[in-house]
Amino acid sequence: MSDCFIQTAPRFSPNAYEIPLCENRLYEKIRSSVPIVDAAITKIVRLTGGYRVICSDETLQTTLDNFIENVPVGLSSQSLQAFTDSFLDSLITYGNAVGEIIVDPETLRLSGLYNGDVRNLIVAPSEVPFKRSYFVRDERGIPQPVQKPQLILFSALSPKNGNIYGDSVLKGLPAFSSVLMRIYECIGQNYDRMGNVRYAVTYKPSDPNEMPYAKDRAEQIAKEWADGMNASKYGEVRDFVAVGDVDIKVIGSENKLIDTNIPVRQIIEQLISKLSIPPFLLGLNWSTTERMSTQQSDILTSELEYYRRILTPVIKSVCNAFLRLLGSEAEITVEWDNINLQDEVELADARLKNAQALEIETRLKSQN
Repeated sequence: MSDCFIQTAPRFSPNAYEIPLCENRLYEKIRSSVPIVDAAITKIVRLTGGYRVICSDETLQTTLDNFIENVPVGLSSQSLQAFTDSFLDSLITYGNAVGEIIVDPETLRLSGLYNGDVRNLIVAPSEVPFKRSYFVRDERGIPQPVQKPQLILFSALSPKNGNIYGDSVLKGLPAFSSVLMRIYECIGQNYDRMGNVRYAVTYKPSDPNEMPYAKDRAEQIAKEWADGMNASKYGEVRDFVAVGDVDIKVIGSENKLIDTNIPVRQIIEQLISKLSIPPFLLGLNWSTTERMSTQQSDILTSELEYYRRILTPVIKSVCNAFLRLLGSEAEITVEWDNINLQDEVELADARLKNAQALEIETRLKSQN
């Protein structure tokens, strides 16, 4: 096997396989800036569901169950489920996910798991076909080979032919996200202008004899008006009295806010369609008859099953490593919980009915 040679594989240095950091930072920015994207990814991770690992050696089943439930994950979590949830979150966000199996050097037992940062990892083909080499940047940013690559868990989401890395689900969304953020920014600015009212105070002398003092009178009126407005900030009511022809107008009061519902909805539809989550599962009330249809259920179920197929080898690798370090050659199988979207449908339907009832109550109050 070591003499095998893949002729069509590219041959570059490890740096050639490095993912630009700006790309991953862009995906992080989308999740932090667009709450609905973050909510959709969190929903996918939760809907993927739980699983049970079955060991062929029944005498080790209890030991394996205890390991799956209590294995430390980093410094803040425990259980294999917590590890795979974080692994899937990274896989969806960045298109790649990396984890590490930690072995105690004294007991030679699996002592924990670690969710790595894909931004620090470089993956390249090794000299052995179908094997990967891993590199981690040191403090100088120079890639250094990982000494025990057999302990590294790496998965890629839908990699293209000939590529090692996968593509993020968020790929293609930065343009839509930036437009959405610009719309929201403009909405905020418009509300600032409409809420933070500005006034134009115009003074016209009513007597020609007052013309020489017009400038002084205008400055005095402006000062009194400013003092009155400042006093209102602290709850003090102060009358404004002026002599002569004084005209006060609100600047921009004739302008109306632009209706942005349609463009915002169109952009959000593009965002959530990429994530394969029905809108009403995210609390979006866009229709009065929206419910989980059979087709929507099938689409979402197939998407969740795809993520399960990616996670299953990762789960098997961890459990096999645990058993082998115990000296067992037992085989394992992963049984996933049934995907039941009924609870989600009922919750979404309840939210929809509440929104419809609130809309009706608001309409009736406005009519009265």
